[in-house]
Amino acid sequence: MRILVTGVCGFVGSVIARSLRESLAEAEVVGLDNLVRSGSEINRRRLREEGFRVVHGDIRLPSDLEDLPRCDWIVDAAANPSVLAGVDGKTGARQLVEHNLVGTLNLLELARRWNAGFILLSTSRVYSVAALRALPLASLPLRFTPDPAAKIAGLTAEGVTESFSTTPPLSLYGSAKVASEALALEYGATFGFPVFVNRCGVMAGAEQFGKADQGIVSFWIRSYAARRPLRYIGFDGSGRQARDCLHPADLATLLVIQMRAGQAADRPRVVNVGGGLASSFSLAELSEWCADRFGAHEVRADLAPRPFDVGWLVLDATLAQTSYDWRPTQTREAIFTEIAEHAARHPEWLRLSED
Repeated sequence: MRILVTGVCGFVGSVIARSLRESLAEAEVVGLDNLVRSGSEINRRRLREEGFRVVHGDIRLPSDLEDLPRCDWIVDAAANPSVLAGVDGKTGARQLVEHNLVGTLNLLELARRWNAGFILLSTSRVYSVAALRALPLASLPLRFTPDPAAKIAGLTAEGVTESFSTTPPLSLYGSAKVASEALALEYGATFGFPVFVNRCGVMAGAEQFGKADQGIVSFWIRSYAARRPLRYIGFDGSGRQARDCLHPADLATLLVIQMRAGQAADRPRVVNVGGGLASSFSLAELSEWCADRFGAHEVRADLAPRPFDVGWLVLDATLAQTSYDWRPTQTREAIFTEIAEHAARHPEWLRLSED
């Protein structure tokens, strides 16, 4: 079996490539990356040293895909992952859509020609910003939490389910992703190849190149350890907004299960993939964790809100757990510790993220 992993030189793509090869000894993993992100050259060198074939190419350009070896599965891990993309003055809206939607279309055409299985790494940000902001939240000392008395469609005690509203506004990023989901499912149904859509929570782990708008856990821990300026943005400046986190090695475990399931009719095609309440955290709680490890460091309050920010978004991954007998194994504490230990060994990582 041969597997194509796009975005292979990113944090998530590189971890998935290694995990797939470790779990599927018979598989050859081929990587594709356009190498435009900070740190991607470091990962390309490492992957090549480990024996991976890494091709320089852009999924937005069909001609870059023409000479790839035929594969049995495509894992679409290439994307602009920032919810602020298209409105932050760094990436144009058209560029975002070309990358996160048109690029997926080109890969689906490749899957059709190859009759290959297709796995799309989607995002929790396909859920409606308006609906999430309308959630009645209770204020605990260090985090927001949904009012337990609230009865909201698609919300359980464990978090947001797959049936939660995906009605815009979502963000340009989220809209491109939900459109990619629909397109992928339509291609699979029309042309008869297996398609899986994984709506992922916040990814985090040691070698992530963290920024304030993406890779927030890595960015926060490294910045705190280096005594860099940090800000709680919006939501009364308290840092109580909460998310859940997941290590991509745990995601890779699910990908293997999905590949083995193939076209099995009794498996759901769209699932949430996150750490759930057990791995959820607020920035205030993350700061408290950092203070215990590194000592006190001031975090300032910035009351100005950012577009698309929400006070609480935790994924209920029960469907993935019950349908695929899958559960994340890496705890929130383990993920935080992994990043902190890597930060101690590689204090230059923050600079690499910014280059």
